[in-house]
Amino acid sequence: MKIGVLAIQGAISEHYSMIKKTFSELGINGEIILVKNKNDIKEIDGLIIPGGESTTISRLMFKTGIHEKVLERVENKDLSIMGTCAGSVLLAKKIKNQQNVKTLQLMDMEIERNAFGRQRESFEIDVDINGFDTPFHAVFIRAPIIRKTWGDCKPLSKINRDTIVAAHQDNLVALAFHPELTNDTRMHKYFLKIIKK
Repeated sequence: MKIGVLAIQGAISEHYSMIKKTFSELGINGEIILVKNKNDIKEIDGLIIPGGESTTISRLMFKTGIHEKVLERVENKDLSIMGTCAGSVLLAKKIKNQQNVKTLQLMDMEIERNAFGRQRESFEIDVDINGFDTPFHAVFIRAPIIRKTWGDCKPLSKINRDTIVAAHQDNLVALAFHPELTNDTRMHKYFLKIIKK
């Protein structure tokens, strides 16, 4: 199994370390590739799009042609993707009140960037995630909110009863939080299981 971490911006080394730890815990002899150009997309089974600044990540993905290869692979159903924070924004079909960010338009959801506002730019909270026995300690940093889902996209986690912070559609996972900033590998294990299906 080969997992790519988009190496444009964000918590790249943290995702790298977390995948390495997850491989070890699951006894998988996997490889991690730092994706820097479109040719790197050819050889991976899964792609993690880290947090960072969604406008910058988007611009560079489109400029380098990475987006074309990603879309081609997803259409062929042979690439799984997990987007965290800004990475989740890039998976959405719609961004609330934003026209200047090009997304991959892969998931049936509308997302709002930096949705918690200045009062709560960064916070940590335990969240319930569908399929997990115990809560997951989630780190939110200027996080987006998934405002709504439709079609095949289903919420994976909500806070405050109706605020969606994680969603899953086919072989795609969007997380408003940063699982790589914890010691809990369950979200990365969840992603690897999607790839194996």
